[in-house]
Amino acid sequence: MNTKQMEYVLELAQTRNFNRAAENLFISQPTLTYQIKTVEDEIGFPLFERSGRGAALTPAGAQFCTTLRNIRDELKRATEQGQNFSARYRADISVGLPMRSAIYFLPQAIEAFEAKNEAVSVTPHFLPLAEAASFLKGEEDILFAMEHDVRHIPDVALHPLFESRIYLITETRDPLAQKAVIRAEDLAGRTLMVGGGSPPQLRRVQQRVIEKTGVAYFNSANHDTTLTNVAAKKGVCLAPGFLNDQSGEFAWTPFDCEETVPCVLCTHKQERRKEVIDFVKLLQNIYAAHTDFAV
Repeated sequence: MNTKQMEYVLELAQTRNFNRAAENLFISQPTLTYQIKTVEDEIGFPLFERSGRGAALTPAGAQFCTTLRNIRDELKRATEQGQNFSARYRADISVGLPMRSAIYFLPQAIEAFEAKNEAVSVTPHFLPLAEAASFLKGEEDILFAMEHDVRHIPDVALHPLFESRIYLITETRDPLAQKAVIRAEDLAGRTLMVGGGSPPQLRRVQQRVIEKTGVAYFNSANHDTTLTNVAAKKGVCLAPGFLNDQSGEFAWTPFDCEETVPCVLCTHKQERRKEVIDFVKLLQNIYAAHTDFAV
């Protein structure tokens, strides 16, 4: 099915009348009838029930048109984006990351890089944390990751970015949020949420707190669930600072421990494009210049 046939099907689904749909499409009614029949033969089931009163969608046709409408809209957006890109840029660098704040200085780096490389675009792709599948398929040029998640993946080059400190997340009005630093003993009598894909460094800290204070704890499936539980006053949690979305909705207080979570940028080992290498170096230089930045 081509894009014209897609429009024919959706127009008929809207008007439910062959003559009116043909007029709106500026084609003849026999042409529309032929094209609809061609599509139905291709997909293997009827989209419309014909009658003297017009054309009604079959149940399968209604479901098909809902999906087809989404495909058409996505195709339109992709075309518009491609037109905008081709008019201004000659190359694009795609950066995979779980949230904008994960690489706090990414907006600053994009602005500085594109000011010197006007024909190169940098596009963020937001991916689930620890998800490298699309990067490995070549859909991203650069991937932000925790080092332990990617260090054993073949054909990937790792570029150190920063060491993320560990913080306690509480409600902003929690008495613990008033402290400058949280120590293990401060959590006595509290409930600590653990799990949720915690990196090994964080798991060590969690285990040490549990053993030292006897604090109550329970497993939380992921970071979003954990934040919901914090907001619901079900407990507090420890997390690496790069997950802080800087919204101010929660208090992130430094936790007293030596452990940090090494964070890196990944590129493909065969990557040789100067613009990709230059952008990685730019990000590394920005973080090197902000060694006091709390992450």
